[in-house]
This record gives sequence, structure tokens and C-alpha cells, in this order.
Amino acid sequence: MVTMRRYDLDWLRVFAIFLLMFYHTGMIFVANWVWHIKDASNSHLFTEWMFFMNRWRMVLLFFISGAGSWYALGLRSGKGYLKERSRRLLLPLTVGMLVIIPPQIYIEHLWRGTEYVNYFEFYSSVFNFVPYPAGSLSWHHLWFIAYLFLYSIIALPVFLFLRSDKGHRFMGRISTALGSASLYLPIVLITIGYMIILHYQVPKERNLVDDWARFFYYFCYFILGFLVQSHPNFWAWIEQKRKLSLRIAYISLVVVYYYRWNGIEPGNDVLWSSSLYLLINMTVSYAWVLAILGYAKKYLNRPVRWLPWASEAIYPFYILHQTIIVIVGYYFIKDMITDSIWVKFWMINLITLFLCLGLYELFIRPYDHVRPLFGLKRKSKTVPTIMPAKEFHQVKVKV
Repeated sequence: MVTMRRYDLDWLRVFAIFLLMFYHTGMIFVANWVWHIKDASNSHLFTEWMFFMNRWRMVLLFFISGAGSWYALGLRSGKGYLKERSRRLLLPLTVGMLVIIPPQIYIEHLWRGTEYVNYFEFYSSVFNFVPYPAGSLSWHHLWFIAYLFLYSIIALPVFLFLRSDKGHRFMGRISTALGSASLYLPIVLITIGYMIILHYQVPKERNLVDDWARFFYYFCYFILGFLVQSHPNFWAWIEQKRKLSLRIAYISLVVVYYYRWNGIEPGNDVLWSSSLYLLINMTVSYAWVLAILGYAKKYLNRPVRWLPWASEAIYPFYILHQTIIVIVGYYFIKDMITDSIWVKFWMINLITLFLCLGLYELFIRPYDHVRPLFGLKRKSKTVPTIMPAKEFHQVKVKV
């Protein structure tokens, strides 16, 4: 079977997930934010660049996942799609919660002063099935996989419609009626929906129960990724309007930092000002995503020899990286190997990268019985031929 490949989306997926390593290592040293382990020293500089990354990194990943669902449904039925999602998402999530995440919780307990005879004394508490933080069962950084699995189930009826001829004609009419303005309309709708939910519940931990506003927010980007992929006009406009998107992203970010650095962020008690500030904040995220997608579409939609390897390796890397960061970071901050935050930061990152890639190459990639546990296909499975998506993605539109 022949399918079309978007190399720019592969690039961005690898890039966004790889950035998570630096982000989660930075959480050990960031000022004013709580995390599983924290160094005695902290840095406000870390807070600022991580605040910026927070604006777009996860929404970009959900957008790419939505676009990927378009391709996934082109190769299989709705039932096959759910089966594939279960294999790629639910199985690694289950393995992660029972095997990968517990060492993080164990290290956190040690850091807080709890004593155990050994790790196995702690590990038995996982099977009490009491959710973290009261218990030892959690998905921690794998919340992304859990949300993505639920999104895939909830959105499937809409996706099947959009994948049909009727759905394609419908999106064609929408794109014709709204023109390139359709790129920027969703941010208003997303903000309104988020504000309505926020009125009833302030987001807390990413545990679904206390996180409906964020659940809705990320779901919108997942749907948006599929919608953009459903008609060539949208991608053409994203590429053509990339400079405008970057200008909007730049200006809105400056406004947010002006509010932030001057301590004049409006509270929720002043409805109009807090609503406007929320809209500006969400515009930062939305415009940066459009700008990144536009420039990637222009310059990165081409194959590189090592990209297929990186595209496969990045999923196990994502599953493993935070656990390794927490373990390695614990010993760095516990033994105070150096007083320099930057030395500790880069050493933890380098060791994490070395261990993640080593575990992948030596113990995951070669073995068919291990690969599915990390969301990978068995090596024995045939892989569709990959070809550039020239016809679909180089449509010219009038602006």
C-alpha cells in the first residue's frame, strides 16, 4: 500500500518531544514551580524560557497527533483505527503506569524523606491501585498518551465523517466561504469554550477529574489538526500566512510578558480584562503553532536519511525520559556534585540522552516482543511505501 508522508510533521514531532527532555530537566531548577524533585538552587531565567515553551509545545503535539489521525484513518477502518490506537497508546500507557512511572514516585518519596528497605517494598504499593499523590499509581508525564487515547475515541465519529466524500465537500465549502480568515477564527471559539468551562472549574492536575478546561483546550487542537489535514487549502494558507502568524505571535507574546513582568495580570474577578488577557494568552499559543507549522511546511517537508529512525525512536524516548531525569537528577541534587545549576542541567540532559538512546537501541528496537510495549510495530510487520505528498500539499490558492 502506498501512502503520502509529511516530513515536516515528522520533524516537528521529533523536535517537540525532544524539547521535553530539556523542559523536564529544567523543572528541577525552575523557580516558583512545584515538581517531583527540586534542587536547593533555582533560577528565574529557567522560569521565563519554560513559560514561553509552555505556550506552544503541547498544543503543537496535539495538533500533529490530530493530523496523523487523518493518515491513520486513510489506511484502516474506524474499527481498525481504534485497534491501532489501543496498541499504540493504551498498551504503552498501561506498561508505563506499572513499570516506568513507579520509579519516579519512589525517588520522590526518597527525596521527601520516606525510607524503604528497598525498591520492592515500595513497589508493592502500586498494586493497591490508589491514585497519586495519596497512592503510588499515576501516569505522570504519560498523561499525554491517556488524553490522546480518549480524544481518539471521542472524535472518531467526526473523523469518519470528514474522511468521507461528503465530509470533504463540506470542508471545501467551509474553506471557500471563509477563505484564509478561517485560519484565525478557531482561536476565538477555543477561548470562549475555555472561559465557559473555566468559570466552573479551575484546572488542577492532569487527572481528567479536575482538568476539564485543559482537556477541552487540547482536544480543540487535536480536532484542528485533523481539520487542517482534511483540505489542501488550509495547509496552503498556513504556509502563505506564516509571516503574518509570526508577527501576531511576536506581538501577543510581548504583551503577555509586559503584563507578566509588571505584575499587572488581571484576576478572575474582573471579567472583561481577564477575558481579554486570556484571549491574548491563547493567541500566543495559537499564532506560534501556526507560524511554526508554516515555516516547517515551507522548509522542512523533505526527507533526511536519519529521520525515519528518529521518528520511531522518539516515542520510546518520550516514555522513558522523565523517569531517567528524575533518577539521575535525584543523585545530582542529593550529592551536590556541583553547585552550578547549568552544569547540573546539562549533565542530567546528556546522561538522560545517553541512557534513553542506549535502552532503545539495545533493549527495545531489536526485539519484537518488546517493541509493542513502547508503541512500536513489530519489525516483522510490513511497512507501507512512503512517498512525498506532492499532489496533496502543493495546491495553489489565491490570497
